[in-house]
Amino acid sequence: MTDPAPVAAAESDLVAAIDGDTAAFANLYRDLQPRLRRYAWSLVGQDADDVTGEAWLQIARDLRAFSGDLDSFRGWTARIVRNRALDHLRATARRPAAATDVAHRLDQPTPDAEMTALEALSTAAALELIRRLPREQAEAVLLRAVVGLDSATAGEVLGKSATAVRVAAHRGLKALAKQLVTDGTHPRVAP
Repeated sequence: MTDPAPVAAAESDLVAAIDGDTAAFANLYRDLQPRLRRYAWSLVGQDADDVTGEAWLQIARDLRAFSGDLDSFRGWTARIVRNRALDHLRATARRPAAATDVAHRLDQPTPDAEMTALEALSTAAALELIRRLPREQAEAVLLRAVVGLDSATAGEVLGKSATAVRVAAHRGLKALAKQLVTDGTHPRVAP
């Protein structure tokens, strides 16, 4: 059973953010951004920060018009991220990729670089496995397991029924488990 206190706090943050409370909006951002970024990464790869940045601009702009509970808000934000990602993919397909100079980034130190690198590698590896799934399964797994949406809300984001989302997520998770066993990265558990 989950502790209802954090959910109640997030619900009150949502109400306060709709009323213009910037601290409450910041709390919602801190809670949702990592999940939305992972979802965006599965759709657009390294451009996930750009996509989620654009999405949060839209979320902030349109928040006063939003009505609903916390789950509806999470679904609404995921739908915005998905729409921005699809827009990004269409725009990228119309223009050639440009090379970027990363030399200036090599001189910038990062705090606790080793831990940051290890976390990034494990997260990137997990997201890459999910990204290999068929798109429908990958999105269902990400919306359910990473973003934390229920089947009905994830279905609204994807334009599918809750049952279709549950089936796609189940198939996706089953395929991921099989892939982990096949790759030898996850020990086989006896029945």
